[in-house]
Amino acid sequence: MILGRLENKVAIVTGSAAGIGKEIAFSYAKEGAKVVIADFNEEALQQTVKELKELGKEAIGVKVNIANEEDISIMVEDTVKAFGKVDILVNNAGVGDNMQAAANVKDETWERVMNINVTGVMRALRKVIPVFIENGGGTIVNMASIAGLTGGRGGLAYTAAKHAVVGITKNIASQYGPQNIRCNAIAPAHVQTNFAASMTNVDEFGMKIATRGVNLMPKAGTTQDIANIALFLASDESAYINGVAIAADAGWSAY
Repeated sequence: MILGRLENKVAIVTGSAAGIGKEIAFSYAKEGAKVVIADFNEEALQQTVKELKELGKEAIGVKVNIANEEDISIMVEDTVKAFGKVDILVNNAGVGDNMQAAANVKDETWERVMNINVTGVMRALRKVIPVFIENGGGTIVNMASIAGLTGGRGGLAYTAAKHAVVGITKNIASQYGPQNIRCNAIAPAHVQTNFAASMTNVDEFGMKIATRGVNLMPKAGTTQDIANIALFLASDESAYINGVAIAADAGWSAY
């Protein structure tokens, strides 16, 4: 049953052609939001837009390399051009680091992870916050990771980047909360997507150490599990929540 929790809202979801981002986009659309599918994979993003339109939802697609500032500007400008405003930004796009431990970190891996997972988030925020202020407010959902709340569940670059995302989340909430802008993060553990399966040249030492406690995780999450949290954080039901990173790991990090 459609409850219309995001009726008349406009949402940009980065990395939304597949996986968690796609599930979030569909969940938002089902609740009445107009959705912008922003992704690097043009073929997949157009297919996602097509699927949304077949369900009678309003959606557009924008090809975006989140590490490219010009692409981010176009993403926000195209959204405003198509729908007149932006109410919600989901910074979901991100890459892994092949579980590289500190002694094995490659410069190119570090730079790629930081450019996409941290600088890309910063630039998207820098572009959208003035639009939010003009509109009288807005909501941001950042995709962190359980590696952003703990130390040993990822490679060095990814762990550092996701800690940065959690810090960014708190900073935005603190500085812009008085202007009716909320910023929260989701910190998932293992979720059933192709993210881990697509890793190549994995650091065997880093992987072994980072996954040594996985048997303590009660179960893996689904993309819908994460989308449900993203929907709650984007809706007025979470109006009193700001600057929080929610662990979505079935209690794994509580051990």
